[in-house]
Amino acid sequence: MRTVRNVHERILDAPATAVGALVDRLSAPDDPLFPSPAWAPMAFDRPLRVGAAGGHGPVRYGVTAYEPGRRVRFRFTPPDDGFHELTVEPLEDGRCRLRHVLESRMGPGDLLMWTLAIRRAHETVVREVLDNAELVVTGTVARPVRRTALVRLLQRMESEKATAAELPAGARLARGAYERPDFTDAWQIALRPGMPHDVAAWRDVLPFPVVAQEGAELLLGRDAGHLDFRASVLVEDGRVTLSTVVRIHNRRGRLYFAVVRRFHPRVVRRMLRRAWRRRALGAPSAGERERARLRAGAGARAEAGGRTGPA
Repeated sequence: MRTVRNVHERILDAPATAVGALVDRLSAPDDPLFPSPAWAPMAFDRPLRVGAAGGHGPVRYGVTAYEPGRRVRFRFTPPDDGFHELTVEPLEDGRCRLRHVLESRMGPGDLLMWTLAIRRAHETVVREVLDNAELVVTGTVARPVRRTALVRLLQRMESEKATAAELPAGARLARGAYERPDFTDAWQIALRPGMPHDVAAWRDVLPFPVVAQEGAELLLGRDAGHLDFRASVLVEDGRVTLSTVVRIHNRRGRLYFAVVRRFHPRVVRRMLRRAWRRRALGAPSAGERERARLRAGAGARAEAGGRTGPA
């Protein structure tokens, strides 16, 4: 076994209280630091405190030490042996140091994986956490991290996968498309924090014209002499669901769909996951979302002050 220690830190031109308040919101729905949706979010079975268990993606850990505004330590779930932690250290002139430390004992196999791939992904995630903190408290990032080709490949492998589902009750347009459809199916993917929940943002999942829209559902489709089909894109309950409904007209349609049906699930899953990845990687970062919330809050306060101020 060998002990690996990995340290990243950044001096921030902001008071420790401001940066510590951001650390206290790790794993919250409005987490301003962890780089989701580009990466799986940090999530626990309860709010951030000692005893909370969870992790991010396949990496599992629990909170073993927490000093609000100053330090939080996460110990890896066995059989992994080690911890990672974030600390905020006050410095002179109103600045502070935000530091992330990982320490883990690894056997030969884990050490090889760490050296070849995992270290690159880990360091990218940590640097993105530091970038988000710097952006929120200063408004800019001096040297933002760049994702290498290897990291982008690992990110692709880590992205969510589409799973089979029942035709959702909320997909009313799909359910009402045909009185007696010859085929229906549905595939869905969970949305990560920061991904769009407006169904209009998912218009390009399939390259077919929109025939109807109702609430959180878009209905796309095309009619032909041998069969008609409708594809429903529904965004609700933190998921995007792609459903297909087919009506066959004749023997030619049955023969055609007998062939298409063999490849349909694979093609639909791939297209849905590709659209999901585009939105996950193209979404504003956690730091950008927090800056937008701060600007919106400042604007609302200014507007309220203008309404209640002297005439």
